[in-house]
Amino acid sequence: MSEKKKKEKEKEKEKKVLTPEEEWKNATIANNFIFYKVMRYNPDVCKQLLEILLEIKIDHIEMTQEEYVEIDYDKKGIRLDVYAVGSDKAFNLEMQSTDTGELPERSRFYQSALDLDDLNAGTDYKDIKTSYIIFICVPDIFKKGLAKYTFENTCLEKPDLKLNDRAYKLFFIAENYDKILNEEQKAFMKLVTSNESTSAFADKVAKLVEDAKHNTQWRKQFMDFKHYMSQSFNQGKKEGLQEGLQKKAIEDARKLLADKKYTAEEISALLQIPVEAFTETVKA
Repeated sequence: MSEKKKKEKEKEKEKKVLTPEEEWKNATIANNFIFYKVMRYNPDVCKQLLEILLEIKIDHIEMTQEEYVEIDYDKKGIRLDVYAVGSDKAFNLEMQSTDTGELPERSRFYQSALDLDDLNAGTDYKDIKTSYIIFICVPDIFKKGLAKYTFENTCLEKPDLKLNDRAYKLFFIAENYDKILNEEQKAFMKLVTSNESTSAFADKVAKLVEDAKHNTQWRKQFMDFKHYMSQSFNQGKKEGLQEGLQKKAIEDARKLLADKKYTAEEISALLQIPVEAFTETVKA
């Protein structure tokens, strides 16, 4: 099958609305829930992926972020970014299958969270860890045709002058994997877009994905999350399609924030609305 035919078939697949069961059955590493589970519970694999993406050697990593995946109101909310630290580096890694329109702002928040965690541990400013915020995006959110976008702080008046604050934000674009020169990176991005394994590392990840899908507890967490999102959507639809959905989401966000069981950022990730949409309302 030609590459063009494959892409057309994938687009047709995307148009079909899958049930939660079908979505779970068909899930690949591109599913952010599966990606999170595979990376968080296999630190060696996460370390290897970071080394592949950043093209550096990492001494070790530790998973330090408390897990937020339960959906019950009596428990913590969902958070699907992988947070890891080494001796002198900190990493935030996330899979993003759609363009939510706020990834640059989210990268800013993640950056501040990494730094705050480091400083709370008693680190001096000069010794703060080099930080990497990494998004693996399926679509090209910047629409410039690159396979990788790397950002660091530079001087606007003198672009060749770097701030050297050792803070990096990287966006890998899986759909542009054919433009990547690094073969290991290319193989992983190909796995993301087509679930086709072309390297030993991709084989290992694909096997872990299948193992994850046989975990009954994780399956239940996924189903609970999908059920919650479906309820919110249906309620919003009754109130007037998109406008009603937004209104209901903001209302839910205000209630959750008032209960003080979730942070504003967790509520934003769960309900897919900007923090400002409900925090400003609460302040008023």
